[in-house]
This record gives sequence, structure tokens and C-alpha cells, in this order.
Amino acid sequence: MARAVTDLIIVHCSATPPTMDIGAKEIDRWHRARSFLKIGYHYVIRRDGTVEPGRGLEEPGAHARGYNSRSVGVCLVGGVAEDKKTPENNYTTEQMEALEILLQGLRAEYPDAKIIGHNEVNSHKACPCFDVQDWKSETDL
Repeated sequence: MARAVTDLIIVHCSATPPTMDIGAKEIDRWHRARSFLKIGYHYVIRRDGTVEPGRGLEEPGAHARGYNSRSVGVCLVGGVAEDKKTPENNYTTEQMEALEILLQGLRAEYPDAKIIGHNEVNSHKACPCFDVQDWKSETDL
């Protein structure tokens, strides 16, 4: 079922330490183990900046309860310290550059969509472990 409206682009993190280089394939396995039909994110950005497709854009995501039917989910790999508990903005330059380019493309496709962090719709989450609004003000978004 395609979404009728896409008014949010939500940035997430995988909640993995910086030494853990995973991608869409691993996240898909994790989500299926949690009884998802497939990966919940539409895109995953690996540590080297590679953007991998996840769930199809025509499909509602499974990444932000209450917002999935109207949003696109983008996941940055990383977001926690080596202790696997402490939120940490540990993304690579390559990831942040890829995020900016991806979001520019998504804004072209969904011009009315607001770009936010997961923590902006779920105050119990630190995800994506940086202030998306502050970051946006420093970019061309």
C-alpha cells in the first residue's frame, strides 16, 4: 500500500558502536527477528558513506511508531559508544556527507516534508544522537 502523504523524513541511528560496520542486510535480519516483515528503514547509511536501500519508498516504514505511514526513515550506522549503551554522535564525515546528499534528493521528491530526528517524535529516544535541527542549519537543507 503506497503512502497518501509523506510529510516527514526521520533520521535514525542503528544504536551500534563505531567499530560495528553493518548495513541494510544485518538490520533486516534484526528487524525480522523482532517480527517485522522486513527492514523498517527506507535507507541505511554505512560507516563508509555507502547508501543502501531498505524498504521500498512506496511502502510505509516500520521505524517511528505513529508516523510510519507518512514518513521516510533513514538510518545512520552508529550512534552509541563502545559500551553499547551511551548515546554518541560518532558518525563519519562520509556518512554525514551522504546523509546531506540523500536528504537533498528526498526533499526534491517530497518538497513539503520536514526533516527531523527520531528523538523529535519520541522523547524517550536519544536517536539519532545528534540535534538534526542544529545540523540542518549548518547544511544546505
